[in-house]
Formats: sequence, C-alpha cells, structure tokens
Amino acid sequence: MMKLNKNNYYVIIGIIVLLAMARLLPHPPNFTPILGMAVFSGAIISRRLIAYLIPLAAMFLSDLYLGLHSSMPIIYFSLAVCVLIGTFIKARVTILNSFLSISLGVLVFFLITNFMVWYGSGMYEYSISGLMTCYFMGLPFVQNTFISSILYGMGAFLIYDIINKRMIFGNNA
Repeated sequence: MMKLNKNNYYVIIGIIVLLAMARLLPHPPNFTPILGMAVFSGAIISRRLIAYLIPLAAMFLSDLYLGLHSSMPIIYFSLAVCVLIGTFIKARVTILNSFLSISLGVLVFFLITNFMVWYGSGMYEYSISGLMTCYFMGLPFVQNTFISSILYGMGAFLIYDIINKRMIFGNNA
C-alpha cells in the first residue's frame, strides 16, 4: 500500500464527497453509493478514526437534506461495519478483494438491518419463521443495493487508482 500524502487525502475525500452527493440524485430504491463508499474508506484511509468519520459524516450530511429517521442508528452501525470490512483489505487492495469486501459489506448490511426490522417493527412474528420471512421480504431490495455498491465501490477504487498513477507519474517526470 502506498504512503498517503496530503494530495492523496484530498483525492479520497473528494471521491467520498462525490459518492455521498450521488445519494441525493434521483435513483431507484436502495441504489446508492453508501456501502461501496464505506468499504472504500476503510480500505484506503490509513487513519482509522478518519476512515470511519468521513463516510459517517457524509451520510449524516446527506441525511440532513433527505430527512432524519428512527432507523438511523442501526444503519450507521451497519455502515461502520462496512468500513471495518474495508480495513481487512487495506494492505491487499485488488480487484477481487475489493469485490469480495463490498459483497460482504452488502450481505452484512442486509442481515443487520433486516434483523432490526424483524426485531423492532412488529411486522413479523418473533420466531425463526418470522425472521426468515423478514429476510425473504427484503430480498427484492438487496439486488439494487448489491449492484449499486459494486458499481460505486469498484468505481471509487478504480478512480483512486487511476488518479494515483497519474499523480505518481507526474511526480517522476
């Protein structure tokens, strides 16, 4: 992993801000950059506090515009778990590791948030059958989450890689 300098941080923050702003654009349900952004942040930003703070702050600022809601704490917790997943590939960022980490982030997000829907909404009976029904009912939404997370997340890794190669090339010329 390359050593991050001030310019690298500007690139990273710029990518994360752009991803957060993309959340404000019209989009199909659950088609947002948030999970890809969180995994990217965990994988690329070496300072852990900053790696968590930037995507959570970006999410909060976009939530101020979109509206605050009661499920925010569990969504933010799930987002922090996605940042944590990204930290596991920090020294080994490859296309495959990025793809697998983003995919795992989507799965973990789905499991946590749907568990909380089952537990807290009263819409499902409190049994294994009710929990499985809740997960089954959430499946149509996870498709858009997966596709958008892969597109935005892999795009973030790619853009970061391209910009860094140009910056390195420009510094050596």
